[in-house]
Order: sequence, then C-alpha cells, then structure tokens
Amino acid sequence: MPSVQQPSSSRVLDRIPAVWLVIAGIFSVQFGAAIAKQLFGTVPPTAMVWLRLATSAVILLAVVRPRLRGRSGRDWLVALAFGVSLMVMNWSIYQSFARIPLGIAVTIEFLGPLLVAVVGSRRPRDLLWVVLAGVGVALLGFSRAELTLSGVLFALLAAAGWAAYILLSAQTGRRWTGVSGLAVASLVGAVVLAGPAVVEAGSTLLSPWVLLLGVAIGLLSSVIPYSLELIALRRMPPRVFGILMSLEPAAAALAGMVLLAEFLRGTQWLALVCVVLASVGATRSIRPEAEPTPEA
Repeated sequence: MPSVQQPSSSRVLDRIPAVWLVIAGIFSVQFGAAIAKQLFGTVPPTAMVWLRLATSAVILLAVVRPRLRGRSGRDWLVALAFGVSLMVMNWSIYQSFARIPLGIAVTIEFLGPLLVAVVGSRRPRDLLWVVLAGVGVALLGFSRAELTLSGVLFALLAAAGWAAYILLSAQTGRRWTGVSGLAVASLVGAVVLAGPAVVEAGSTLLSPWVLLLGVAIGLLSSVIPYSLELIALRRMPPRVFGILMSLEPAAAALAGMVLLAEFLRGTQWLALVCVVLASVGATRSIRPEAEPTPEA
C-alpha cells in the first residue's frame, strides 16, 4: 500500500528540533498576549478572549471535524467542563493583564500547573518546590507599586483555571481522539463568553478590523502554539516538555519589556526565577516510568 504524503509544511516542521518548536510556541503565546494587551483600548479584554476562542474553535473544527454522533452524556460533560476551564483560564488572565504587568501575571498564573505537578508527584520532599514558589509570591508582595489586588486575584483565578485545564485535558484525551476535544472545548468557551463579549464591546465586534485583530491573536495565542506543541510532543518525553514550559513566565516578562515597556524590578525578577525553578524542580520529580512513550 503506498504511503500517504505528508503536507510540505509538516515535513519542514519535522526537520526542526522539537525543543525549538516548543520554545517558538511559548513565545508565540506570550507575544500574542502582549499584542492583545496593546489593543485593549480598542477591543476590551472579554471581547478579545472571545475572538481568540472563536477563531480557535472555527479553525480546529474545520480541520479536525470531530465525530459528534454517538457520544455519551459523560463525553459531553467532560468536554463542557474542559471548555469552561479553558474559558475561565483565558478570560481571567486577560483581565489580569489589563491590571498588572504581563510577566507578573503569568508568574502568578504558573502556580496552577506547579501545584498540579507537586500534588501528582506525592513525594514529601517536593514540598520544597512549594516553599520556593511561595518565596517567589512573597517577593512579589514587596513590589506593590505595580500590583493591584484585582489583578493578582484574576491571576490566581487563571492559575486555578490552568490547573483544572490540565486535569480535564487528560480525561478529554481519553474520550475524544486527537485534538477533537480541544476543538469542542474551544466552541463551548466561545459560546459561554459570547454574551458578556457582546455586552462589553457591542457593535465594535462587527468591525472588520477588530475581527481581523481577533483572528491574528487567535492564531498567535492558540492555533500556532498548540500545533507546534503537538508536533514536538511526538518527538520528546512529556517531562522534558514540562520543563521547557516552565519558561513561560520569562517569555512573558520579555514580551512585556519589548512590546509594552513593562520593565520588572530586581525583586520581581527574583520572584519569577523562584517560580520557574520550582516548576522545573517539580517537573523533574515526575517519575519517567509514569510517562507515555513519545512517538518516534
């Protein structure tokens, strides 16, 4: 039987080292977030998140075409919960971006996956990583000039949403093949957020320029990075992937400096480093035998 030819774009990406694909995905997400924050004066945060989710849903549904018939009630319940967690995570972090610097918001948000990694390890010594992350959060408390209570609380809500997203993604993956679960979840998130987005932005959402901006943010922040991560995970162990993802706060801080002129103070950089090191340590503690073998 003749082999099916891969698309040329896929063959090109397969030649790029998996590490660089992950790093490219990380910077795509964070620079997309920085661009979105620049546009909050034109497109409010809630509307921007809705445009991002809607773009992701339309593209993924068109490409994946998930099988919807014959699904159990449990399948739909998991997809619904996954979609709500995706919406909460994105909406709350954009609300945080609107109030505090990008790098600080993502540093606080990263406490979510860090907590999931520590709880999943079940090793008492890994509590040290919690302490290190706690030190980082405490250091942020010394830089109150750039922080607002609402901004911090929204970042913590995003952390909870990210933790729920991680836990629900495993269940979704067992019930929905490939990225079909993510496609349905994106649609759920877009539907849930549609009402608030219309109330907040009104007729602005009908502007072709605004729609174009939303598509661009959706591509940068969702479609492109997820596609790169999916390709990279075929060629690298999940634990290595998790360690690389610990660079998210640093990438966010860099994007904030380059595009938003948000320069962090020394204590804020130290706080960021504490959280990143805690995430790397917690991820390294995950037992390799519990990880699935990546595809060749």
